[in-house]
Amino acid sequence: MNFDLSEEQELLQETVKQLLANELPATHLREIFEGDTGHDPALWKGLVEMGIAGLIVPEEYGGADLELLDLAVCAEALGWGGAPGPFFGHSVACIALELAGSEAQKKSWLPRLATGDAVGTFAFGEAGGLWNPSEWTLVGGDTLTGVKLNVPTASLADLLVVGVAGGGLVLVERSASGISVEDMQGVDRSRRIDSVTFENTPCEAMPGDLAAANRVRDAALILLAADAFAAASKLVDMCVEYAKTREQFGVTIGHFQGLKHQLANMAIDIEPSRALYWYAAHAFDHIPEESERSAALAKSHISDRAMEIGRDSVEAHGGIGFTWECDVQLWFKRAMFDRAFLGTPSLHRDRIAQMSDW
Repeated sequence: MNFDLSEEQELLQETVKQLLANELPATHLREIFEGDTGHDPALWKGLVEMGIAGLIVPEEYGGADLELLDLAVCAEALGWGGAPGPFFGHSVACIALELAGSEAQKKSWLPRLATGDAVGTFAFGEAGGLWNPSEWTLVGGDTLTGVKLNVPTASLADLLVVGVAGGGLVLVERSASGISVEDMQGVDRSRRIDSVTFENTPCEAMPGDLAAANRVRDAALILLAADAFAAASKLVDMCVEYAKTREQFGVTIGHFQGLKHQLANMAIDIEPSRALYWYAAHAFDHIPEESERSAALAKSHISDRAMEIGRDSVEAHGGIGFTWECDVQLWFKRAMFDRAFLGTPSLHRDRIAQMSDW
């Protein structure tokens, strides 16, 4: 039995990496990082032309009709390149429409999302660190009034999938009345997060229930795990390259046994965890009874490991590792985002314990 990726999945991942290598050198990524939008329209257009926007959208709505594992390996490639833009929120919005939307809602939005003519995102977070569908307090109806926090790239979106009390989901068009969006100045400036305020804003209920909302959350956790794995892998590669070129006492620092051990431990920490997000993504489509637990496990473990590798990467680069000029910060902050978004590892480990009757 082959537990590796298919040739098509490997090709997809390598194609995305090559696009980012050509279009997103570190100097350009820094320009985006230091800007306000966390977005490169030309890069997003290139990804859309590759079919990334509709990767998981069913074929009948103009998408590629692939599975979550395909989307997750794409997320890994984007994370490795430090890609900015709306991919994460857009992908989760597509999944939400497929799992919880009515036929009319799917026909109205999925074709436009698949072609990139419209951009989607989701609004789940609330004050007090409330992320899970069972915790949402915003009351849905014909209109919405309240605030959602940590909304990915809301400023770029045409459609928001909003979580409401009882674990329901509603659709809100960005052009609707009563919406205001404010940049929350998140730590990862390549992926802007916003506070969205609704004041009697028209919305449209989605027929999906709490179970559907939980499935959407699980898919988002898996994409975050894939991105965190990529950030950690990129940091390990950066440290190895630095160790080959930085000289001290007349030799490259890669000769020093202490640093060799540190780099080896970093690689050993992250590489085996790749299978966690692969399995979680596979379970999402094929082993639903294990999906929720696997998604929580992948997100909590991989994002924790990515943070540890971020800290070790700063140390491996010495004094320069603590500076804004060092590129380590770009992927370290990406790992910080992945660890915190949709709940910290402790929150999801608590969920795992409850699911396991511990």
